[in-house]
Amino acid sequence: MSDTSTGTTLKIAVILGSTRPGRNGKAVADWIVDRAGARTHAEYELVDLADWPLPFMDEPVPPSMGQYQGALTKAWAARIAEFDGFVFVTPEYNHSVPAVLKNAIDTVYAEWNNKAAAFVSYGTVGGIRAAEHLRSIASAVQLAHVHQQLAFSLFTDFENLSLFKPGAHHDAPATKLFEELEAWSTAMKALRA
Repeated sequence: MSDTSTGTTLKIAVILGSTRPGRNGKAVADWIVDRAGARTHAEYELVDLADWPLPFMDEPVPPSMGQYQGALTKAWAARIAEFDGFVFVTPEYNHSVPAVLKNAIDTVYAEWNNKAAAFVSYGTVGGIRAAEHLRSIASAVQLAHVHQQLAFSLFTDFENLSLFKPGAHHDAPATKLFEELEAWSTAMKALRA
C-alpha cells in the first residue's frame, strides 16, 4: 500500500464524530473503512471518539501554541500526528456538528496542519449543514478539504431510521472521495516534508 509518487504509505483516519448511545455513525464509519479496504495507495483506520473522552478546553494555553499539558491531550496529539489525512464522519445536530467532534478538533492544532480531509455526513437532510460547518472548521486548523463528500439520508439510506443500508449509487462517489483525499494527502505530505 504505497503512494506511487513517494513510495511511502499514506495513513488515513476515519474519525467517527458521534459518541451518542445507539448512534448511526458507527455503521457509516464501518462502511467507509470497508470500502477503503480495497484501496492500494493508503491504509484507512477507524478512530472512534467514543474511545477518546477528551475534556472540554482544559488546557491552560491555546492549542496553537503546542504546549499540551494533559496526558490525554498529549496522547490525542500523538494519535492525530500519525495520519496524513482524515475522513470525518458526522451526524448533523441542530444544523452543525456534535460538540464532541468540534472539541476533538479544537483540542490540538499543529497535528492537523497541512493535511487533507474529506467529509461524510448523515441526517434528515444528509447532514450537509454539518459538513459545511466542518469545511470552515477544517480551514481554521489548516486542513485542506476535498470537494467530493458523501451525504446519507436517514430516510433513504437507513431502514427504520437506524439500520444503515446505503444504495449502490453511493459507491462511485465514495471511490471519488478516496481518490481526491489520497491525491491531496500525497500533495500535503510532500508539502510537510
